[in-house]
Amino acid sequence: MNIVVSNPKSSQAISKKIDALPKVFLNKRIGETVSLDEIGFDGYEGKITGGSDKEGFPLHPSVVGSMRRKILSLKGTGFQQKNDGEKRRKNVRGNTISDQISQINVSVTKEGKTSFAELFAATPKQIEQKKSAKEEMVAKSLAAVGDEKTAKMAAEVAKEIKKGKK
Repeated sequence: MNIVVSNPKSSQAISKKIDALPKVFLNKRIGETVSLDEIGFDGYEGKITGGSDKEGFPLHPSVVGSMRRKILSLKGTGFQQKNDGEKRRKNVRGNTISDQISQINVSVTKEGKTSFAELFAATPKQIEQKKSAKEEMVAKSLAAVGDEKTAKMAAEVAKEIKKGKK
């Protein structure tokens, strides 16, 4: 599950990945205010502005409930007109948050003790170094044997082979 918390005052947004839907958000509707203490934003309150379900269909504020429905849309969530007067039937999810939701968008209405900029700096992006298929296979096979020192040496040899030195 992904929760996107945006601060309209500073024009910044933080995306926070969590394992399960917090109980604070369950059965809430678009437009309701919730406390963000449970997801790590102590003292903050936010207004639910939207989201999307596991298949990517957006939450629509005018559709009551949590079920997916087909609506005839003139404009708004999930549809942008290309020509004047264009209408289209679109699939959208209702305005109530359920366990089928994969992303929730929240806008900050009340700030806590720590500034939003500090929270923004406290969540660094993790950069993972990718290993080649050879490096992974050698590391797995040597790790299965149980000798870590040999596994590290083999990983270095695999890097040199990849570069073409041996």
